[in-house]
Amino acid sequence: MSATLGKIFVLFLTTILLTTASATQAQQPTKVPRIGFLIASSRSVNAARYETFLQGLRELGYEEGKNIVIEWRSGEGRFDRLAALAAELIRLKVDIIVTAGPADTRAAREATSTIPIVMTFDNDPVGNGFIASLARPGGNITGLSTLAPELSSKQLELLKEIVPKSSRVAILGNSTNPGNALALKEIEAAAKAFGLKLQYLDILDPKAIETAFRTASKSGVEAILVLGIPLLNSERKQLVELAVKNRLPAIYYTGDLVEAGGLMTYGVNRNDLARRAATYVDKILKGAKPAELPVEQPKKFELIINLKAAKQIGLTIPPNVLARADKVIK
Repeated sequence: MSATLGKIFVLFLTTILLTTASATQAQQPTKVPRIGFLIASSRSVNAARYETFLQGLRELGYEEGKNIVIEWRSGEGRFDRLAALAAELIRLKVDIIVTAGPADTRAAREATSTIPIVMTFDNDPVGNGFIASLARPGGNITGLSTLAPELSSKQLELLKEIVPKSSRVAILGNSTNPGNALALKEIEAAAKAFGLKLQYLDILDPKAIETAFRTASKSGVEAILVLGIPLLNSERKQLVELAVKNRLPAIYYTGDLVEAGGLMTYGVNRNDLARRAATYVDKILKGAKPAELPVEQPKKFELIINLKAAKQIGLTIPPNVLARADKVIK
């Protein structure tokens, strides 16, 4: 074989090998991202919120079951199951864990310090020890915060508007929740301006809910403001029923409780936060580090009023308050 023919043969062989290698690489399936979604309450209770998360993913080009896998894990109202569920997601080697609340984030953080964690909301992520600061989280956790303490003073103002003759308001909170302390400072300042006396009632477990209402009624409380307490999500039925039973107007921290029969809420639109959480998932999948992704605060707020609940306790909502509502349940 001449030198020229030899060179041609080598060139031909190289072309075949490169073509085969390219074809083989093209046939290798692209890795489908696997996202773990951890939540203490049931998925059905918060169906709308999870649908907005999926909607956010779709807007970014992700379709569940096609180019992204979602591993949903729910504690069904049992917080003691969260640690095991978080460990299960770790074993599945998920790329990211999305959490639906502070208790879920804590369980995920205790399970991993390396897998990125995206919070759909947290009332005080710095106070809860999840991040170093909103601007630079510094670890494997980032996402959205509901940190807007001024909301509590607005809630108190709304209570005063619907019960203008009220002079004493009970605050249902949880002393172990850092976000509650921030909210209380705002409420106390607002209470002085409105001439209201406050009675703080600590809810540390479900049994304390009925005791709190009994204490409030005996103390002559005329309205109730409920701060963000994770355990109340699974006790919403008992909470709203006790408010009706004691004929106490109550304002809650989330629309979920109003949908369950509560009187009213003014707060963060959590469905919007769930949708925005999808943008964090997208950025992290594209290489961004959670430590360098600032935690964002709420942009949308909502006033929801339940006229059925108002009728049950013999309360008439002033027209000027109704006119400001984003949603009225009749």
